[in-house]
Amino acid sequence: MSGSKLNELRHDIDELNTLLKQAKRKKVQNILSLEARKLETEWVNLTEIEKSVVASDVIAAPTTSSTSTQSKRYQIKLNGYGWDQSDKYVKVFVTLKDVQNVPKDHVFCKLTDKSMELHVENLDNKDYLLVINKLLYPINVEECHWKQKTDMVVVFLAKSEQNVKWSHMTELEKKFEDQRSNRFKPDEMDNKDPQESIIGLMKNMYESGDDEMKRMISKAWYEGQHKKKTDALDL
Repeated sequence: MSGSKLNELRHDIDELNTLLKQAKRKKVQNILSLEARKLETEWVNLTEIEKSVVASDVIAAPTTSSTSTQSKRYQIKLNGYGWDQSDKYVKVFVTLKDVQNVPKDHVFCKLTDKSMELHVENLDNKDYLLVINKLLYPINVEECHWKQKTDMVVVFLAKSEQNVKWSHMTELEKKFEDQRSNRFKPDEMDNKDPQESIIGLMKNMYESGDDEMKRMISKAWYEGQHKKKTDALDL
């Protein structure tokens, strides 16, 4: 998921730069340039987070009491998984080599109506944990179950509302996608001339921007309207 977010953010930056080339007024250019830099910073931060997550997957904390004759077990936090859905279930696929050899009582889930934790204990002297919080919709905990398969665990999350299609796995993923979609609407922009596209973009930026962004946009808008009136008087 994170890779697709980075790609979408990169596309947003490229589109902003395209609009920047089309803009004629200095104030508009400054605003578009500022937004492009903000997205560039966000892209860099997400890239760094991605790197740090990979580097910190292995948490050096023993999960069992140890003695002089007992080796320590370490917990590994899992971040990657696949998912699919049917009318009744959202199925989560977690790949773990040789997990089929682990006793069944060492593979279990802790569930709430909006979260899941998959625990796999003592697989090659390691414990594994996958946490998914803020599921997009509630689940029916009593109807959920999981299965061990060859090199894989499949968790069946029972939908509280059957036949409801999940567009995303979590609320956070949907929120990110909605924000990205609201920032740019390419289909609408294709049907407008460049100046109208810039105006529409500035309105979206004003509604979602901070105080400094709103101040800059208001100033640019006022100066643009004032110039129009001055030009009309000159005629």
